[in-house]
Amino acid sequence: MSLLRETVSKIGELDRDAMEKCKERLDSLTKPPGSLGVLEDLAIKLAGIREQVLNQVDKRSVLVMAGDHGVVAEGVSAFPQEVTPQMVLNFLNGGAAINVLSHHAGANVKVADIGVASDMNYPQLINKKVRRGTDNMAKGPAMTRDEAIKAIEAGIEIAEAEIKAGVNLLATGEMGIGNTTASSAILVGSGLELDVVVGRGTGLNDEGLERKRQAIKRAIEINQPDPQDGLDILHKVGGLEIGAIIGVILAAAANRIPVIIDGFIAGAAAVIAARIEPKSLDYIIPSHSSAEPGHARALNSLGLRPYLELDMRLGEGTGAVLAMHLVEASCKIVSEMATFADAGVSRA
Repeated sequence: MSLLRETVSKIGELDRDAMEKCKERLDSLTKPPGSLGVLEDLAIKLAGIREQVLNQVDKRSVLVMAGDHGVVAEGVSAFPQEVTPQMVLNFLNGGAAINVLSHHAGANVKVADIGVASDMNYPQLINKKVRRGTDNMAKGPAMTRDEAIKAIEAGIEIAEAEIKAGVNLLATGEMGIGNTTASSAILVGSGLELDVVVGRGTGLNDEGLERKRQAIKRAIEINQPDPQDGLDILHKVGGLEIGAIIGVILAAAANRIPVIIDGFIAGAAAVIAARIEPKSLDYIIPSHSSAEPGHARALNSLGLRPYLELDMRLGEGTGAVLAMHLVEASCKIVSEMATFADAGVSRA
């Protein structure tokens, strides 16, 4: 059995009994029922994921997946492709926004090369390179189906290693010039309308935005991805780092670990993960709504409601690590707040 198939086979339902017990405890705390809003919803979700009422998220990692995209040849990005390896090195040296915010959140940053178009040899870089970037999807499939599976399995292996090391909260991050084009194409390939999901990415002008739309339109027309087949969408119009994010989502679900997804790129990955195994959605915590127009539509199509609205569009996992504070807060409410009986407070 392949690693992907084995992982998917382990994904189960949320523990409804633990969720009900968590709700009962929340209702017994010194507050009106439901008055902490989404924090209570999040605590109940965590109980279902972890199969227990009291939870901790004290060991955290954000997994930053890097890969390049052949479609940049169509002029779809305001930045050149060499920025991808440059930013990977910046991550490794601790100088990027994700490093600062992860330190603030008490999370480790792990960076993986899934498909950077140049060779990168650094001891702290996880090397899971499937190939040196994707092909130009505007002229044919971005990768083979086998390569798409390898990218997903690379993400599974990385996540599994973190979980085995004791990590109990994962977050997804990414880096790859051109990846908003691939993410938009994934959403169009899954059935959403092109005009409402394509944004300016790293800051395209009107002319660049039109080139991006046309490149995606050609990619869909040439490749004809099957909207119901996640692997078909990924290999025809996706990205290698997107595949690895899908793997992280599936591995987290298989191991009953909550996974916080970041912005637009992770949203596209979640769309494909849902096609591969719908139950994986139950293990996802959507962090924020990106300024990219397609992100909110992707989350809405999955029935996911983001917890933060910050007008962010950087990627890297920055929104996801900010949401770690909310996850921690929801755990502490359940475990540290007094009940009415404990505090001697009268109930209505």
